[in-house]
Amino acid sequence: MVNLLNLFLDILGTTGKKFISFVANIGHFFIFFGSAIYWTFKPPWYFKKILQQILDIGYFSLPVVGLTTFFSGMVLALQTYNGFTDFNSESTVARIVLTSITRELGPVLTGLMVAGRIGAKMAAEIATMRVTEQIDALGTLGTRPMQYLIAPKIIASLVCIPLLVLVGNTIGILGGYIIAIYKLNFNPHLYLYATMEYLQLIDIIQGIVKAAVFGLIISMISCYFGFNATKGAEGVGFATTSSVVISSVMILTSTYIITALFFG
Repeated sequence: MVNLLNLFLDILGTTGKKFISFVANIGHFFIFFGSAIYWTFKPPWYFKKILQQILDIGYFSLPVVGLTTFFSGMVLALQTYNGFTDFNSESTVARIVLTSITRELGPVLTGLMVAGRIGAKMAAEIATMRVTEQIDALGTLGTRPMQYLIAPKIIASLVCIPLLVLVGNTIGILGGYIIAIYKLNFNPHLYLYATMEYLQLIDIIQGIVKAAVFGLIISMISCYFGFNATKGAEGVGFATTSSVVISSVMILTSTYIITALFFG
């Protein structure tokens, strides 16, 4: 009986410590979030760093985003046609490809690709600087790490990811068009007419809003884990893995919340 009681108390104590640590980490994140937002909008701005991040996040992410959305549009058109063969397929395929890409697949796939490529890089870069005490050296030299390291990444993410989503949406719709015309033998004029007929501004706005939120999520979470890394190389690996996993989960969670706000 005593052993069972001790076991129960041990489990309760461990659970309590984990819960307290979880709440404390959430508090630390929101303190970091507030500080990062403050220094992002406070001059001076390091435009050279911002341009470097824009090039890295925007230009070098374009191939993987383009390929992902292109083949997603192709698959979506093919599967939609197979599921709606008894209906007016041309208008149905065009509408579903357009709506799915602009509302969900374009922003979400772009966010996940950027989280895997850029989020991991951000976390690894800042974590390496933390464990090698380069961030402490910046403070010693009178440079604020938040302004020099974090703010350019946030600004570049907010600028580039919405643009990547717009490009990805266009490429995804093009992929659906190619399958519809050259494999399913649709009339190209009717398909384009149906696409333009169902194109709505609210869908584009929703995709851009999601992209901006995803950019903020990726940059904040990646920078937070990198900035608070410890334990040398092990800490760098933990920060990199955690940033990608949590960013991906938060992207999928936030896309539901935004969709519910727009169409709920």
